[in-house]
Amino acid sequence: MQMRMVGVIGASMADEELSAIAEEVGRELAVSGAAVVCGGLTGIIESVCRGASAEGGVTIGIIPSDSRQDANPFVQIPIVTGIGMARNSVIAKTAEVFIAIGGQFGTLSEIAYALSMGKTVVSIRSWNLEKASATPLHGLIHEDNPKRAVEIALESIGCRADPEHDAQSD
Repeated sequence: MQMRMVGVIGASMADEELSAIAEEVGRELAVSGAAVVCGGLTGIIESVCRGASAEGGVTIGIIPSDSRQDANPFVQIPIVTGIGMARNSVIAKTAEVFIAIGGQFGTLSEIAYALSMGKTVVSIRSWNLEKASATPLHGLIHEDNPKRAVEIALESIGCRADPEHDAQSD
């Protein structure tokens, strides 16, 4: 079975509270057996990679520059693109589901890419969006609890967030 790819997106600068939330999300994803796919740089992304690495998880950084050295120290697999912000579309294509934590306009673009591709985005204190028309916006779920956000994300792609339960039912 292939490893599940969960995109985590957020601002390049984050306060202590959002950094702690991101680190917990990273730990929960690692414990659940999912890989973190991210932009590979600083802020929220560094925190989520730190958390995932602490639990032995896999971290993949889609780097916007031409240098692997630009990746944060917790990215295990840096993918160098040299395409700047256009790498946001690569992140959106690669991940199966997303967790957005805080964020600025780069995060907004990643949310838009993901939603336009029909992927679920679980938002933790990130963008609150609605369509200009009366049509409901599908795929954006707000959840402030990091553990529950990971559970929702994994359930949306047909995974249980508890790998021990899966092993017991085999």
